[in-house]
Amino acid sequence: MTAVPFGELLSHLDPGTRLLGLDLGEKTIGLAISDRRLMVASPVETIRRSKFTKDAAALAALCAERGVGGLVLGLPVNMDGSEGPRCQSVRQFAANLAELAAFTLPIAFWDERLSTAAIERLLVDEADMSRKRRGQVVDKMAAAYILQGALDAIGRARPAG
Repeated sequence: MTAVPFGELLSHLDPGTRLLGLDLGEKTIGLAISDRRLMVASPVETIRRSKFTKDAAALAALCAERGVGGLVLGLPVNMDGSEGPRCQSVRQFAANLAELAAFTLPIAFWDERLSTAAIERLLVDEADMSRKRRGQVVDKMAAAYILQGALDAIGRARPAG
């Protein structure tokens, strides 16, 4: 499946499936997963990027293993709201998942402006974490931050009851 508008993501998910959040970097992919009620995001792991086919296979295996029904990719929009080369790279990664890796899960994008900076600040100010340790967790924490923002938006859009 190709990308779907974020507002339509929920309608493409099977009941009880989870969402996988991705923070795509040049060297790594941070991963976070939701609970089955789509309320809480938890960091999972960071994949060191290699060849696309290997990265796609690792994502497919994780999705199958964890009952994932859709992906939320962080979209690094510029502060003025425009999309630059990094956004194009993320959109191309999603297209490649659908076209080259025959990935069938719905994929939606979430504006991730300042997510990594917010996580870095949290890890320094609140957790007093060393630079080395931050480097080990920042990508998956950024993925959780991105996914939690998306889950919160889904929660606000759901009818009360």
